[in-house]
Amino acid sequence: MAMALLFSDSDDSDLLFLSDTDSESEEERSASSRRLKRVNYMQSLDDAEFTFRFRLSKPAVETLLTRLMPFVRVTSTRNHGVSPLHQMLLTLRFYALGTMLISVADFVGVSKSTAGRIVRDISSAIAHLYDEYIFVHQQSVEKFYQIARFPCVFAAVDCTHIRIQSPSVIIGEEFRNRKGYFSFNVQAICDADLRFMNVVARWPGSTHDATIFNNSVLRAQCDAGMFGSRWMLGDSAYPNRSYLLTPLLNPFTEAEQRYNEAHIKTRNTIERTFGIWKRRFPIVALTMRLSLPNAQAVIIATSVLHNICRNYSLEELPAEVDLLLEDSETHEHSYTEVQDVQERAVLIRNYFQ
Repeated sequence: MAMALLFSDSDDSDLLFLSDTDSESEEERSASSRRLKRVNYMQSLDDAEFTFRFRLSKPAVETLLTRLMPFVRVTSTRNHGVSPLHQMLLTLRFYALGTMLISVADFVGVSKSTAGRIVRDISSAIAHLYDEYIFVHQQSVEKFYQIARFPCVFAAVDCTHIRIQSPSVIIGEEFRNRKGYFSFNVQAICDADLRFMNVVARWPGSTHDATIFNNSVLRAQCDAGMFGSRWMLGDSAYPNRSYLLTPLLNPFTEAEQRYNEAHIKTRNTIERTFGIWKRRFPIVALTMRLSLPNAQAVIIATSVLHNICRNYSLEELPAEVDLLLEDSETHEHSYTEVQDVQERAVLIRNYFQ
């Protein structure tokens, strides 16, 4: 009970996790009384219906389950213990609906507290695959160039807000963003194939995009010259650097206008990546009623799953629930501190002139 109270002043029982004890509660006994024989969805659903319900294809689920087996345990030694496959499908269904835990608990025939523990454990296990599926590479330079003829780009960077329930009366206001709701401000970079190459999901919603970048490992890698003479593209919320190019706020010449047009079209890849991610996994588009550590695990886990879907070339799926996706972030206050604009000026003069 202490863990739930640490992160929330709400009595919403969907907050994970009220207890880690294995003792059988009244709720579990009630769930046991209504439990039916669990369906093998790998056999009962055709490929299209399976992918729509669980957001991953059957081959992708089989591969992922093999990778997760060392981290997954049957949650009960009593009858009706939940198999690793059903644990994964319950979690994927939770990501696909972004709904209350009781809905996915009934889906597999377990109690809500058991469903909560399953979502926690599977999300953590998938998040541990981060380094295997999310990493920075420079293989998209030519593909980025084909978008709008912007040279030497290896990534686009931006932040997006992931809604959460107010964590607590003590630290809640740190998570209230400038639009008035509680969130994590999640920074990510993507390649030209709309795959994540880096995701940072630990900053409260009130944090400015530039602050997240300036305190990230990514900036340290850029400062160290790890990516050579290649650039990332960011919006005006970021500082313009020799490795991070931002748009001109007031373009005057034709060359500056061409630079801005190419910049906007190329940087749009990160906006598209966020959109596909949130439509495929509405849990990150709706309000998460989870403790902070579990919300972070879900954010990272779904970003890993997003890359898996891109690797399998799975079609972009419409959301199964109604979503209100926000438009691209518009920044009322651009980055105003001293910036390194020499690299940008040389590029405009020599390439976009």
